[in-house]
Order: sequence, then structure tokens, then C-alpha cells
Amino acid sequence: MNVHKGALLEEIDASRLDASESSSFLNDNPTVQYVDCVFVDLCGNVRGKRIARGELEDLFARGLSVPGSIYFLDARGEVAGAKLDDSMGTAWPVAGTITQVSWSQRPHGQVLMTLRDAAGTPYFGEPRNVLKRVIGRFADLGVEPAARVRVEYYLADQERAKSGLLQPTGMLGPAVAAEIESGIVEAAAAQGLPALSFVAGQSPGQVAIEFNTAADALRAADNSVFLRQVVRAVARLHKLDAVFMARPFADLAASGMRFQVGLRRGEVSVFATTEGGDMLRSAVAGLQAVMADSIALFAPSVNSFRRFTGSHAVPRNKRWGYLNKTANISIVQGSDDAPRIDVAIAGADANPYLALAAMLAGVHYGISQGLDAGAPADSDVSGFVDPTLPMAIDAALLTLENGPVLREYFGPAYVDLYCAAKRTELERFRSFIPPHEYDWYL
Repeated sequence: MNVHKGALLEEIDASRLDASESSSFLNDNPTVQYVDCVFVDLCGNVRGKRIARGELEDLFARGLSVPGSIYFLDARGEVAGAKLDDSMGTAWPVAGTITQVSWSQRPHGQVLMTLRDAAGTPYFGEPRNVLKRVIGRFADLGVEPAARVRVEYYLADQERAKSGLLQPTGMLGPAVAAEIESGIVEAAAAQGLPALSFVAGQSPGQVAIEFNTAADALRAADNSVFLRQVVRAVARLHKLDAVFMARPFADLAASGMRFQVGLRRGEVSVFATTEGGDMLRSAVAGLQAVMADSIALFAPSVNSFRRFTGSHAVPRNKRWGYLNKTANISIVQGSDDAPRIDVAIAGADANPYLALAAMLAGVHYGISQGLDAGAPADSDVSGFVDPTLPMAIDAALLTLENGPVLREYFGPAYVDLYCAAKRTELERFRSFIPPHEYDWYL
């Protein structure tokens, strides 16, 4: 059995065999009436099935029968892609992820699920499994990847304008803003998420939220998914929508998801060691090598590509530098004074599992191939547009489909199904005629 497949099976079995986890949760949370079994789909959205309190121990013992297509739902929750095998598999709770949800009027719990197919193999189409397969490749380097995540979002009124457009809240009063932030911190703590920090965004109503510390890469992606869920839930309690679209407002700053990636050997940060300098440059070179192939994962929708245009455009190149915020790839110092690779190109709407998997595939590829990143940029390179990067979604999907590196790391079957699903979503999206088309062409 290979290392990364074995580790995933071990994680599932730990949850299945440890019945004490479910019984401990029930004993500690006597008011919980039901539990949501949650799955994270292609778009990074949380989907699920609700079970009664009395069914929890059976879930841990026998699992839950679900179709693999649950991982290929589009933004509207419809199955995307005609090539999907809709056969049933067995989903198991991920050990250590069952928590109480604090924002609901009726007390309930939540547990993250992971799927085995009918043959008992970890399901290839689950985004979390894609990331875990990539992480498993680092065993041959004797290191483990860690990541820290920062994501931007807007708070908007739940009531749309007459035109149908979102209405940003602008600057909330200090008391309201503090109440929302406190609610997010408390709900995140109840979910077992790491400590958080808030930073004002570039435009009124925009917020940047980040974890204070790095975590192992898989847990960092888990945390990112549930952080977005927490923020949305707390915003709804205040009659607001938390908006994680990449560019919800044409005249305001776009929203991104930044990943800081490092490598660990035990408790030691590899990039801070003598050998780490060469590994760091090779890791950056690997990111550059897969950047074009990764755009369809960093920018998964038509709206995502609006981040790349206008006065607030994000870096559209493969340049890198030390503490250079104008570069797409920047080497920064972590809270432990160890260097980390900061990547700016992903949108706030990206699936954290897939975006991080693409970055780590690049890091591993660069190190294993001994690539070199070239000279770092020491000036403002934000205006440079790399013509080799696909800046439209159709071109990005074609580039991903034909890119040999991510096909090898993700698996050809997953890449093909991802592209097919996104094309189905695009076809549905483009079947609607927007109101301004009548204004222009009637």
C-alpha cells in the first residue's frame, strides 16, 4: 500500500473504530438533537445530510451510503458533468471533526465526512482526498507541508437593490462591527478552529480574516472551509450576507484567498535551515511551472476572472520576490520567523482543498525536479501581465486539461471530470440573458 493512500485509510479507520468519539460527544452535548454530516463539494461548498441524535453512534460504526456525485455539484447544487459515475459509496466521519454548532437556534452538531467507493478505496473525486494525495507525495522528501490562510469577504445587505445588484453595507458602526467579529470568534472557537485576526479590507465593507498560526496543510484547508461557513452563519444572524465572490462589486476591490506555505521536518521549519534556501527557490520554481495549469482552480467561475481586470487587479504573472507584495509569489516571514511562500492569485471563491493541492503540487514538483526560480523581483511588478497565463475561464480549463504536471498529481480522471463539470456549469450559466444585454442591444 502506498504511503498517502495508507494514511487516508488510517484516518477513516480511526474514526470508524473509535466509538468513544461519538458517545463522548453525545454525553458532553445533551441538548443536541441532530447532527449534520457534511461533505465539501467541487465548489468548496458545504453540503450534507442531517441525522437524528440517536443515529450518531450507528454512523460511526457503519458509515453512511452516499453517491460520489455529491462532490460534483455546481454552484446551484445541481450535478455537473455527464460523465459521472453515480454509484454509491460509504462515507465515514473524519476523526476529530465532530463539534457542536453554536449559531443555530436549535442545538445541533456537525461532522466532516470522507467517502470510500464501492471497492473500499478513498474516493478519487473528493477534493479533500485530492489534497491528501498531493500531501502524501512529500513523504519521499522527508517533510510535511504546513499552511496559513487569509480570506477576504464583503458584508452586504440581504435585500438587493431594485436592479438586482448586491448592496454593500459600507462601514458598519464600531459596535455592530465588534459584535459581528466577536460572534465569529466565538462560533469559530466552538468549531475548534484556531485563533483568528481581522483586518480592514481595501474597500468599505470588505474584511480580511486570517488564522494566527499555520497548521498542517490538510487541517488548514478543513479550517478554511468551515471558517467561511461560520462567517456566513454569523452574518445571517445580523441580517447580512457574507459574500465570498471574487468580485461582487465592479467598482470596489476584489476578494482573494492567500495561502502561506511552509515545510516542516518534525518541529523544524525546513526553509529556515541551511538546505532550505535551495529548496525554497526550487519550490517557487515549481509554483511558476504549474501556475498556468492552476488558474482554473484558483479562479473557478466567470466572476473569478473579474479579479484580473480593472484598477484593483491582482498580480497576473509568475514573478516572485522577498517581502514584495506586488509579486504574485512573495517570500514572507511567519510568526515563528521562518520563511513561507505567500501566493496571492487565488480568489476568495476558490475551493481551499483544490487551490492548496495545486500549490503543493507545484512545490513538490519544483523540489523533486531541482528547478530554479531565477532572480527575485525587487521592484513593483504588479503591472506586468504574463501572456502565458490564461486570463479567461475557457482557456484556463483547456490549459488545466492539457497540463501534464497537475494531471499526474491530481490524477487524469479527476482533472477530466473537474473540467467537464465546470463546462457544464458554464453552459448553464451562459443560458441566461443578463438584463444589461437588453439595455445594450434591444
